[in-house]
Amino acid sequence: MFEAGFLGTRAPLFMDIVTVIVALLPFLILGAISLAKRKLYNLHASVQATLFVVSVVVVAYFEYGVRSVGGFDAFMQESSTPQGYAFWVLIFHIAIAVITLGLWINTLIRAKRDRRLNVLPGMYSQSHKKAGIRTFTGILLTSVTGIWVYYLLFVN
Repeated sequence: MFEAGFLGTRAPLFMDIVTVIVALLPFLILGAISLAKRKLYNLHASVQATLFVVSVVVVAYFEYGVRSVGGFDAFMQESSTPQGYAFWVLIFHIAIAVITLGLWINTLIRAKRDRRLNVLPGMYSQSHKKAGIRTFTGILLTSVTGIWVYYLLFVN
């Protein structure tokens, strides 16, 4: 877990694994969205729920790894990025990620309720689509800012 990663940077293995998953997540979400567009609603719901659970597990794995090696300060020691700049980029990333987590949870809970009430697909499809777009935008921004943080800490 803490040995050298596979991306050719200073990052440990766990950070490379998490970064690759974070980079792929928007594409996986787009795949899940395409299922809904093809009217494969049950598969869409299952894939979305699975991606959410996997994402939460990946974040837990990431948090364990970061805390085990000493956190942000430990990673900053070998970076040439000014610590203040990297810190604010990290705060920006965390803020987006937390907001996105809330949006994603809300979208999943409402979708499950609306499916149970037989109004999705149906009369709530437009509001679900809008919630999905907001959630996807958050996931995309979380991915981009996560890669930005990785770059600042391990490449720069």
